[in-house]
Amino acid sequence: MAKGIVAVVGRPNVGKSTFFNKLTGERISIVDDTPGVTRDRISADVEWNGRVLTLVDTGGIEPETNSALLRQMRAQAEMAIAAADVILFLTDLRTGVTDADREIATMLRKSKKPVLPVVNKVDAPGDLPADFYEFYSLGLGDPLPVSSIHGTGCGDVLDAVLEQDPMRLTEIPGITEKKAQEMAESFQRQSGIRRLIEFLTMYHLPAQLAVRLYRAYGELAQEALQDDPYLLTAPYYSADFSQVDAFAIALGVSADDERRVEAGILFELSYNLGAGHTFIPQDKLRAATCALLDLDGEMIDAGMLRLQEQGRMELSQIAGLTACYLPELYEAETYVCRRILSMAEAELPEPKRLDALLETIEDRQEIDYAPEQLVAIRAAAAQQLLIVTGGPGTGKTTVMAGILQLFDELKLKTQLAAPTGRAAKRLSEVTGREASTIHRLLEAQFDEQTGAMAFYHDEDAPLSCDAMIVDETSMVDLPLMASLLKALKPGCRLLLVGDPDQLPPVGPGNVFSDLIRSGMVQTVRLTQIFRQAQKSLIVMNAHAVNQGELPVLTATDRDFFFLRRRDPAAAVRTIQELCQTRLPKNMGIAPADIQVLSPSRKHETGTKALNLALQAVLNPPADGKKEKKHGDFSFRIGDRVMQIRNNYDIMWKRADGLGAGTGIFNGDIGCITQIDFQQETMTV
Repeated sequence: MAKGIVAVVGRPNVGKSTFFNKLTGERISIVDDTPGVTRDRISADVEWNGRVLTLVDTGGIEPETNSALLRQMRAQAEMAIAAADVILFLTDLRTGVTDADREIATMLRKSKKPVLPVVNKVDAPGDLPADFYEFYSLGLGDPLPVSSIHGTGCGDVLDAVLEQDPMRLTEIPGITEKKAQEMAESFQRQSGIRRLIEFLTMYHLPAQLAVRLYRAYGELAQEALQDDPYLLTAPYYSADFSQVDAFAIALGVSADDERRVEAGILFELSYNLGAGHTFIPQDKLRAATCALLDLDGEMIDAGMLRLQEQGRMELSQIAGLTACYLPELYEAETYVCRRILSMAEAELPEPKRLDALLETIEDRQEIDYAPEQLVAIRAAAAQQLLIVTGGPGTGKTTVMAGILQLFDELKLKTQLAAPTGRAAKRLSEVTGREASTIHRLLEAQFDEQTGAMAFYHDEDAPLSCDAMIVDETSMVDLPLMASLLKALKPGCRLLLVGDPDQLPPVGPGNVFSDLIRSGMVQTVRLTQIFRQAQKSLIVMNAHAVNQGELPVLTATDRDFFFLRRRDPAAAVRTIQELCQTRLPKNMGIAPADIQVLSPSRKHETGTKALNLALQAVLNPPADGKKEKKHGDFSFRIGDRVMQIRNNYDIMWKRADGLGAGTGIFNGDIGCITQIDFQQETMTV
């Protein structure tokens, strides 16, 4: 901004000409109470702190008018805005924020120029009246109070104008024009986010929504919210529906507004995913949405019809019911069905001399397979898709290792995967081969445009493997299974291993159990509990529970024992003792190999309190041991930590240098080895 252009804009009769004359020190613009006296652009140079600014006065902007004169004035103002480096948006304290002010603010945001909101007729800037704070609702940042008549605040406005000049940064040694421009753009983004935070908090909405809104809509985020406040109910934002509903009503949205009805229906469908369901029967969806919105069923039915016509909801007939889906869930379910059926019907020729090959594998594994296990390995030799299932101690891991050896003998490139980091680590340990989480294998990425998770590997960029083995498949939800299948090239073999009685997926769908119950996929059930597993009371109690029997709780010398503590504090002390001394001493289990599970995060025996209690005895503070305070917790060198939310942007590399990538996922576990206070980083 060597000689920056500053446009003064606003609706008619807010004092623009008086303000212009006060800044220039001359009576150049005509001052009159009649709107429209200043018809054309008027400019003059102003020198301030060694900088020369060209100030441009404009006629008043009337957003909606039938007057040819006012339309001409608006066109002149728009030309001034297009040419300006900085825009001063003048408003009037005495009349307050008008609809015209809001429309002008929207227009100025679309210009993507620096805009400074100026509130005129503030006679005592040091003692701002309560009405002044209404101007924050324009979403343009901190309003600047001035009095054009008295001249108070005008210098502050000119100072603020000069702050918008990125080239002033070049006065600092080492900062180039390019760097100054980059810094200015970054500042503009941060200012936009700050203005958005101010707007959100004014309506009691969480400030953390601002970053995602700005990422999706940029400077037009506030307009997008005013156009459809219910966009915040999308899974990307995950805002509380009651808060969004209150926000919408505050903006004037009526209770029977079509946007509200449609948002309520979609919210119920999205909320239902958290319970693991992929669809809702139409009658139940109608009833739930009626209760949520306090509206009658006819309005909800009309909303569902509109959503279906817009492609935002899918209907399908299932077992005599009309099922309502979110489109992405419907697509995932139908794709998985088609692909699974295609793979299940594909029979492969049995390898030559299979019996001799199995004997070779037994010799190499130094094992004699049980009949059930041999059936599973034989099936894997001739099926593109196979499920191997069974309870604990039935030899699933042994079968998986045998099939892996079989695929090696058949010269198939095999990839091992599991849904969680812990399961992948165990899979790697029992097979002696590299295993990965499904997210990491597919190279999960975050789509900044849609806010959704995406995978690099799909039909267009399939994985290079010839066979895929997935362990703990019971924890794989429907969207992840669809993504995995899309990444398998045609003809790739797939082995799904798991126990349907184990943990179900956190997300929607129960794919593994459904596939077994469908009877459409060849499934080998392992039922024999092997002798070494029979020694484990954990295994025997698991089978007892599955058979409807009570577990043995009285044993004290096995790997399963029950300790009763009626007092929460006593329970916490017992857990500390078990992890610190009793299990390491009596069973040879290192504290690093112990996992403590709690059904709650809150209260005395919740995960938050237990983590603090266990840290106190397993990794207490010490001189020279670095730690970083964060909220109520301190991260300390030596702490075991677990990622509890997918982060697709974090870059990582293995300590041995044999691997690197992007993305840390829910369930990944590690140990803090280094804390760098200057870089504000931790090495795990």
